Amino acid sequence: MPGLPGNRARPAPDLPEPLAPLVDAHTHLDACGATDADSVATIVDRAASVGVGRVVTVADDLAAARFAVDAARWNPRVYAAVAIHPTRANALDDATKAEIERLARDPRVVAVGETGLDYYWPGKLDGCADIAEQVEGFRWHIDLAKRLHKPLMIHNREADHDLLAVLLDEGAPETVILHCFSSDATMADACVEAGYILSFSGTVSFRNARELHEAAKLVPDDQLLVETDAPYLTPHPFRGAPNEPYCLPYTVRALAQLRGQDPVDLAAAATANAERVYRLS
Repeated sequence: MPGLPGNRARPAPDLPEPLAPLVDAHTHLDACGATDADSVATIVDRAASVGVGRVVTVADDLAAARFAVDAARWNPRVYAAVAIHPTRANALDDATKAEIERLARDPRVVAVGETGLDYYWPGKLDGCADIAEQVEGFRWHIDLAKRLHKPLMIHNREADHDLLAVLLDEGAPETVILHCFSSDATMADACVEAGYILSFSGTVSFRNARELHEAAKLVPDDQLLVETDAPYLTPHPFRGAPNEPYCLPYTVRALAQLRGQDPVDLAAAATANAERVYRLS
């Protein structure tokens, strides 16, 4: 994922009050600093100490996809999702597609992702895939998810209309997850109507995210997931500090307050959804 994982000069957030059970529906263990089985276990142990008992570690390029599958094999609390990030869709040659498909078939891989459309970075990031390349890559990942009967995990940035149009044109997989949902209530309504799953990250706790706050109130309990997207998007009041899966309870409590729910009830609903959507053991 383009961008920096936070200001490493800022101290990491304190451990939150435990909230269980929770599943971090989207994180990046490699970007959090994990390199081997021991470092994966250290991060997951820290998360488990506050109730985050399972995590889905997500790939955005081929190296990350290989790592994600390895991490899921090393630790039974870790699951993987593999794909090529839309900003890197220009790397989707035949060899890369074959390798991603091979990895996606692994039983420890619970979703094809993150794929989708990102209209923010083209023209700003050197080497970023252009819109045509992103659409082509998105279509390929949609087809892969349908062929493998696995959920499609979507990254969407400033591309609401085209994203929905491509899904409609291609025919969406049975399960579609919009990770780090950051759009407005109109987009939320459209996604809920289509039966998609909306996953909320630390952005929902940001004080200036008013449109997202309104969107978050509209999502039925059975179409909602929670995630960290660590090491990015650390929740308020730690914005800019390094994020990790253990920070998820901060986001869940902020989301519960917005929705007028008991955090325990929201955690239980989100966990049940993760178990159903990802078919977690």
